[in-house]
Amino acid sequence: MTDSRQESREAFDDLLGYIQREVGFETGFYNDAYLDRRITARMRRTGADSYGEYRDQLTTDDGEAERLLDSLSINVTGFFRNPEAWTGIRDVLRRLTDERRSVRAWSAPCADGREPYSLAMLALDDDEINARRLSILGTDISDDSLDVARRGVYETSQTTDIGEELAPLEDSTGYVEQDGDRFQVKDRVKDLVEFENHDLIRGDPKRDFDLVLCRNLLIYIDSEYKVPIFETIEGSLRGDGYLVIGMTETLPHECRDTFEPFDKRHRIYRKA
Repeated sequence: MTDSRQESREAFDDLLGYIQREVGFETGFYNDAYLDRRITARMRRTGADSYGEYRDQLTTDDGEAERLLDSLSINVTGFFRNPEAWTGIRDVLRRLTDERRSVRAWSAPCADGREPYSLAMLALDDDEINARRLSILGTDISDDSLDVARRGVYETSQTTDIGEELAPLEDSTGYVEQDGDRFQVKDRVKDLVEFENHDLIRGDPKRDFDLVLCRNLLIYIDSEYKVPIFETIEGSLRGDGYLVIGMTETLPHECRDTFEPFDKRHRIYRKA
């Protein structure tokens, strides 16, 4: 927490308790540094000078509660984020669509949809991947992010160069229609992807997935709460299903009998 606000730990904890009870966001799973960054950003936007003042705003402004929930949701994303990781993902998709008549992939959390769309584009772009056998689910806790995902419209900005994100594709014009700085995902890509709201931390497992992408979430989660996430993923995977985590992330020690390394360089594991 920043020193400039000179507030007690009790005031911060009181705000977190309110957010968990009334806003419906499980603050206890996330590390304090991450939560404080996101909350402070909302406080600056609303002009709140203290945690207590911001708590009062949340009690009187339902719109702010929704905006905070969207801000707290993990929404750092991009098409083909960490491009080197997609070499390993490509190999897994080739293997799965060759071996299985139906392949189900899950991107969780998917933020604004660019990861599951990347998976669909990769499948359509590679002659060794049978995209007709593939279906993709993207889930997130933020309804606002899911609305963006379903629209499939993205814009280049000062912080996001969509054209550069699509560079791993030799020719992206078959999958994305560009109009200036605006990029629209084409229907042939959208047809492979569905979206729904799901809380990976508190929600029930899904069923019968062959591949789960859970990338760049664990770095925000307190270590003691990572195991429930992997239990949800384990319950969602078929036997010999694959898990992909972020390039800087590691499996909790408690889960290393559940998932065996398949491609350690690209952080890909197989359900044991």
